Amino acid sequence: MRKPGIKTILFKLVAAYGDRTWQKRLEPVDELILTILSQNTSDINSRRAFKSLLENFAGWDKIASAEPVKIADAIRAGGLADVKAKYIKNALMALQKAAPGFDLRFLARGKVRDSREWLLRLPGVGMKTASCVLLFALGMPAFPVDTHVYRVVKRLGLIKDRLSADAAHLEMEKLTAPGDIYRCHVLLIEHGRKTCKAQRPLCPVCCLAGICPSREY
Repeated sequence: MRKPGIKTILFKLVAAYGDRTWQKRLEPVDELILTILSQNTSDINSRRAFKSLLENFAGWDKIASAEPVKIADAIRAGGLADVKAKYIKNALMALQKAAPGFDLRFLARGKVRDSREWLLRLPGVGMKTASCVLLFALGMPAFPVDTHVYRVVKRLGLIKDRLSADAAHLEMEKLTAPGDIYRCHVLLIEHGRKTCKAQRPLCPVCCLAGICPSREY
């Protein structure tokens, strides 16, 4: 079976789950810290940790100057608190020097490649975190690839099995029209959570079963 095209996949996902339109989620620096907190934990836990962080410190500058142990105590609900606390502190310290007022809106004036490279220079920031900031906070056509997206697009044959998750970000951006990246990203995540699960995918009821080369009968 030939691998399906993004337009066909997107059409079927919209029909199954409804369309999605971009709405700004958070300010860029907020999105950056929330995404760091989201690593290896659930959305519920990461948001709980983010809320606790804001409640315990009166501004990003206070967090940047705080002891890592105090940051870790505030974000304990998100898991891996000691590691994430160091990432958060170091990233905010770097931002203090590079982005006065922690204002990252200037990134929207650049190209996705250049703005992502700027973010990747921050401590603890990888491809997914940088792409989430660009997409969700700035509305730029960056395609974050999380575990759900990575699993689904491999099963659909859109990317090669051995392609790394980091490389998959760039590949998905090549395959997807800029105006479709947001809806495609969030719908693939929804599909991965509800239907194309890691264990026991629900192929008999999958809206993509007719075009998926990996479907199970």
